Amino acid sequence: MVDEMGPTALPERFELEVETRTDGVVLRVWRDGRIVLDGVRLGIRVRGVDLDGGSVLLRSRDLEITDEWTARSGKATGTHRYAHRETVYELRHGSGVEWQVHVRVGGDGVAVRYALARLEGHGRLDADRTRLTFEPDARVWALEYQTWYETPRFGVDVAELGPGGYGFPLLVRSPQAGVYLLLTEAAIDGRFSGAHAEVDAAGEVRFALADEPVEITRGPVTPWRVFMIGDLAGIVESRFVDELAPAPLDSFGGAQWVRPGRAAWSWWSDFYSGAQLHRQRHFVDVAARLGWEHLLIDCGWDDTWVPEIVAYASRRGIQVHLWVVWHDLDGPENLAKLALWRSWGVAGIKVDFMESESKDRYRWYDTVLTETARLGLHVNFHGSVIPRGWSRTWPQVIGYEAIRGSEYYVFYQDTPLTAAHNVIQPFTRNVVGAMDYTPVAFAAPGRTTSDGHELALSVAFECGITHFADDVDAYLAKPDAARFLAELAPAWDETLLLAGDPDHEAVIARRYGDRWFVGGIAAGPARRLTVPLDRLALGPADAWIVGDGAEGGLASDRRTVDDKLVVDVADDGGFVAIVAARGTRLHRAVERPEHTAPRVDPAVQLLGPDGTAVLRTDGHLRLPPGWSAQHLDGDRWKINAPAALVPGRAGVVTVEKPGEDGVPVVAHARLFRPLTPGSHQLSALTMVAFDNESGPIERDQSNGGGNPGDGRRMRIAGTEFDDGLGASTPSRIELYLGGSADRFTARIGVDDETPGVAARMSVHADGVQLFSADVRSGEPPLDVDVDIRGVATLSLRADTLPDHPEPAHVDWASGRLHLHHDTATTPAER
Repeated sequence: MVDEMGPTALPERFELEVETRTDGVVLRVWRDGRIVLDGVRLGIRVRGVDLDGGSVLLRSRDLEITDEWTARSGKATGTHRYAHRETVYELRHGSGVEWQVHVRVGGDGVAVRYALARLEGHGRLDADRTRLTFEPDARVWALEYQTWYETPRFGVDVAELGPGGYGFPLLVRSPQAGVYLLLTEAAIDGRFSGAHAEVDAAGEVRFALADEPVEITRGPVTPWRVFMIGDLAGIVESRFVDELAPAPLDSFGGAQWVRPGRAAWSWWSDFYSGAQLHRQRHFVDVAARLGWEHLLIDCGWDDTWVPEIVAYASRRGIQVHLWVVWHDLDGPENLAKLALWRSWGVAGIKVDFMESESKDRYRWYDTVLTETARLGLHVNFHGSVIPRGWSRTWPQVIGYEAIRGSEYYVFYQDTPLTAAHNVIQPFTRNVVGAMDYTPVAFAAPGRTTSDGHELALSVAFECGITHFADDVDAYLAKPDAARFLAELAPAWDETLLLAGDPDHEAVIARRYGDRWFVGGIAAGPARRLTVPLDRLALGPADAWIVGDGAEGGLASDRRTVDDKLVVDVADDGGFVAIVAARGTRLHRAVERPEHTAPRVDPAVQLLGPDGTAVLRTDGHLRLPPGWSAQHLDGDRWKINAPAALVPGRAGVVTVEKPGEDGVPVVAHARLFRPLTPGSHQLSALTMVAFDNESGPIERDQSNGGGNPGDGRRMRIAGTEFDDGLGASTPSRIELYLGGSADRFTARIGVDDETPGVAARMSVHADGVQLFSADVRSGEPPLDVDVDIRGVATLSLRADTLPDHPEPAHVDWASGRLHLHHDTATTPAER
């Protein structure tokens, strides 16, 4: 028995046919009158029953779907309009189960999803049975599947593609159909689990679910299974995945705060620099010189000084983003950290190590997406799934990793990234959304790509915020590179594929205003590339080109061009160019100006007995969660701390005023709850500031290495301690007391994790030294007991000795602040 819907005219160039047979449901697609997708088997297995076998067609209905959205980042920012035709096929299985196949057709391809519109309660989806077979002489560009998509991409003939799991997007060249086909997913959320391609020994490809089975409810039970169909330019330039995604929430209000751009990032070039405030300031300084918009601080940052770097960067119009591990945002208590960070003026987060396609993990994504949207935080997902349209639904998503990128030079120096791997990306991974490869790694060990190739990745690869891998000084050391990266646009109005294929080269052009930025990357021997420019519609044009020098390195030249650009590239080489209509000014970059910070007085103070303090400021307040404020008069504000703030801890109140590019210029005030009578553990108190040679100051453990939390139990000459602060020479720890303590005691010495070293440890009160001692490895702990009555700022320091210049790890073990009288009055009144 065969039920057949006749060919239906659909938008653009496609027609399709869905045929229900006794043994299955089959999709066939025509493009320009030629079959381009044949024999796609459709179906799902629900509660052990394969619904595609033995189902009959009840009815179908057609829907016209037109919509638009404003993209804040991606291949083309601005308003994008589209028209789709959707046909809903309603079927009934012999068991009585009714199910639906939704087939959506757009300008770039076809998408399919499944629904159970009449399901009562909960059900069980055992498998997605969507499957198809490629011709043996087809070619495929794939990667071996893992849930964080960081295996190398490669090209291979289908006949040589072994059975196994392969990640999306999967690109296939079909000689028989004369088109390219890209398989992927779209419109996923916490109702679903992700899928990947599973290839069997016979060459059949199916959509395999990460969770088999997965719990389902009424409505759609899978995301869209996407089949982009066309030539390479059509696929590379497509936004079909975003078109299939849900519209953004009305509450976004256009998400005008989302700010694409370029970011300085120190982790790749200096693994432990995330813990060093002075290094982050330097990256801000160079980013401002290059006109960049963002700073990403990776692992090691500490909440002690994050407000300070946010304020420092804001004066140059640069926004700060923080790295975090996903499980540190899991659950309501952890998720509340986002509101705290946002209150400091932090602009975004880089979340890492999700490494799962499960339904539970997608529910976590839903929670983080909702909260960051509410707070106005950008999000960059690392150790993550591939894009499936979130940049439309959630415009604050400005990046995903899901790519074997430059960090592999850090972790796997014996397996450098290949030019062939890079060339495949614009035709596969980057088609579906932002790709945080972290490009331009000139200092990469074992690198086989040319300097021109590395620089070209800045254009050939797209990410909402492009995080440049190398030390900012490495860019300044190459003037042509620095000049180009300063000119590089923060966002794109249009993206075109000018030339190439996944096996040889990719030449991408991206327009910003009246200038086109062209990036060409090649794999294989040195050669001459001839790039057609007719699609730019410029006519006679001026071009500034930076490419491979004859003797290595980079070389630049300026020339006039007409309908083509001819460039010589080195082995695994590349180039960049800025092209514009003749007479257009090609270079426009300027250094970011420095703005004056808002006034806040005092910047540090104690709260009164009632938990309030008065601030004077000429800016607007941004308060941490749980705090409140009342305007008194003029420039005076009364700040109210929550009762939950414990003695010795502080809240950070942010003051803002308008600044560069809509980025507020900020300053901060720290308001401390005074100490109460008794003894207070040093490691439980808020630090005003610290400097430390190796990583952050550690609480209740030794210094360890350069990462946070990597120490061990403090031990001095075999004596172990449960609490204290672990540091490394040289170091400085600043504590604000406001006169609310009488004595400081501690047991100090060199931690046993650094044998054979020595240091000088000292205590300073308001700039006056109260105590100093030289300590050496293996010597028992020294007792410190100093009078600090009336002291406002206490400073604990550790320095190297002339005969021991090497760093020593020291412990301020069992540190205590003591108060013997009531602090209900101010220090002056006492």
